[in-house]
Amino acid sequence: MIRAGRLFGQARRRPLPTSPAVAEVLGGLAGDTVAASGASPGIRLILTSDSTTVNERRKGQRMQGVAITGIGVISCIGQSADEYFARLDAGEHGVTAAPWAEPEAGRYAWIAPVPDFDPAAWLDERVIAGSDTFTQHALAASIQAVRDAGGDFDPLRTGVVLGVTMGGARALLDAQRRLDTEGPDAVPRKLNIQAWPNMAAGQIAIHYGLHGPLLTVSSACASSLDAIGTGARMIETGQADVIIAGGTECGLAPALAYSQRSYGMSSPPDRADRASLPFDTRRCGVVEGAGAAVVVLENAGRATRRGVRTYGLVTGYASLSEGFHPSSPDPSGQWEAEAMRRAQRDAGLPGPGAVDAVIAHATATPAGDLAEAKAINEVFGEHAAELPVTSIKGHVGHTGSASGVMGLLAGLHGMQAGTLVQIAGTTDVEPEARFRVITRAPAKADIDVLQVNGFGFGGQDACLIVARA
Repeated sequence: MIRAGRLFGQARRRPLPTSPAVAEVLGGLAGDTVAASGASPGIRLILTSDSTTVNERRKGQRMQGVAITGIGVISCIGQSADEYFARLDAGEHGVTAAPWAEPEAGRYAWIAPVPDFDPAAWLDERVIAGSDTFTQHALAASIQAVRDAGGDFDPLRTGVVLGVTMGGARALLDAQRRLDTEGPDAVPRKLNIQAWPNMAAGQIAIHYGLHGPLLTVSSACASSLDAIGTGARMIETGQADVIIAGGTECGLAPALAYSQRSYGMSSPPDRADRASLPFDTRRCGVVEGAGAAVVVLENAGRATRRGVRTYGLVTGYASLSEGFHPSSPDPSGQWEAEAMRRAQRDAGLPGPGAVDAVIAHATATPAGDLAEAKAINEVFGEHAAELPVTSIKGHVGHTGSASGVMGLLAGLHGMQAGTLVQIAGTTDVEPEARFRVITRAPAKADIDVLQVNGFGFGGQDACLIVARA
């Protein structure tokens, strides 16, 4: 059982079993209970049929399906899944003027922050003092997701894999400002644990007293899809029964914003509702967003035995390098297309026509949108004309490491609701897109198989396939 230190008392340290390989040795005893030598009283090593997954994967079989049993989100348009989904459907956006904007001088700047976030509603004072906002967002989203999943997890068999890119960049920038203006004594003494990117995943594991795998994935905008894909692989190969996975980002700082503008990533317009327009001919570039989203992954058989709701099954995943340019995708879209094909093959799909909807990366930059449009056109071919495609960046901006998992949640909502959310603000669809871009209102969609794309700086391409449970 997970016992959250902040919710149910302090998490206890537990000694590890003396033989991690015992499950491999005793794999034939599926269903038996064996006392683990050196384990704390009351902790037993449970050998179930789930352990056969290791041998299945060794035989080269495809991913059999990892259940998504819990979801949580902190975003600019909602601090719960229900609010997030309702405001997505309503076409609302959370883009607002940045504090450093100077509209009277014609210098516009737009961001999509999380408004009125109260860390004290989720965390105690000590954790708040020792963490940056990106960690606080991740903790709040994970608490939602674990509660949603029922929280009946063995801490020895539960891990965390989280995507983070900027980490505590804002904390570092602020500390440098204090050092320059006030001197060394003004630098926060907990700056290291505030700034390190791994602290979001680490604080989640500490919060629940977990002893399973603990990883931070930093693959730019593909980070959360890579985190979910990696977590699913861990479950499939028997390294864990449950993985808390997702992404978090909060890099809203003037220095970063000015850098993006000078690098050509954005050219802010004079209206918030036109600041982020994916697949629109009027697009103006990236609007930085903030927030976190988290899912609970677990072995599908385990989820069935627990009798919990399953939002979907992760059935395919692929990640590759474009090897092309630090910030621009290959303009042909060939490597993004290859990532999609690999994920579809990993899921065992008979062909691209088996995909019912796509959550595109679609950053509202010319280079990014055009490359992805070409890739989707190429992969889906004759099926593209009827393929519904959307992106959440018109609603929430570009949430970096969290963008993929936030898109996944929108797709899971679509599976349940029978609709696919529209791209907020987009009306003049890019002619290169030979697929059905959803605009103006949610569209009816019978989604049994969903594809989610995530493409990041450094040539990081990831794709996830999720099927209806």
